Amino acid sequence: MGEILLIRHGETTWSASHRHTSYTDLALTPDGERQARMVGAFLADRRFVAVLSSPRQRVVRTAQLAGLTVTATDDDLAEWNYGEYEGRTSADIRGDHPHWYLWTDGCPGGESPEQVGARLDRVLARVTPLLDKGHVALVAHGHSLRVAGARWIGLPPAAGGRLRLDTATVSTLGHEHGRQVIRRWNQPPLPAPGTVPASGVRH
Repeated sequence: MGEILLIRHGETTWSASHRHTSYTDLALTPDGERQARMVGAFLADRRFVAVLSSPRQRVVRTAQLAGLTVTATDDDLAEWNYGEYEGRTSADIRGDHPHWYLWTDGCPGGESPEQVGARLDRVLARVTPLLDKGHVALVAHGHSLRVAGARWIGLPPAAGGRLRLDTATVSTLGHEHGRQVIRRWNQPPLPAPGTVPASGVRH
């Protein structure tokens, strides 16, 4: 049986500064483009029966630079709608609302955890039957893919808050003894020999 690979897009200016980015359609930074090409080298030996992408340009470009042929764009893979918190950092938001936590509270004017979970449940339901034929790639965003990981193993969307996911990483969902499991998580692609990877946490 095939696996589902979750691929987060490369760096943008807002991801580098930890700003919540959903519907704002930012391009990749030069470093984000470099990261995407590294993902492509990491996936060079993989073949996919389907590649689904969020419609945002930072995701579509990541897939392109990684050498993936997108078979469909899917609005259900879009990032968590942050509503009034779009473009703000968590620290900034907590300056106004000290006890706010995305994973349980959601966002005013945006989505609740349950709404995001319902979207990712639909994606997983669509691609799971394809695993009989091979591997599937989902190219998307940090928070939406964290929800996908939680839902794959039967946890509520809020459990995605315990699954850190950096830019341009690959995670793998699969099976063990007939049960749905996370096989690998937040795996960065290896840099080319003789190069030094960029350091720093990417929200």
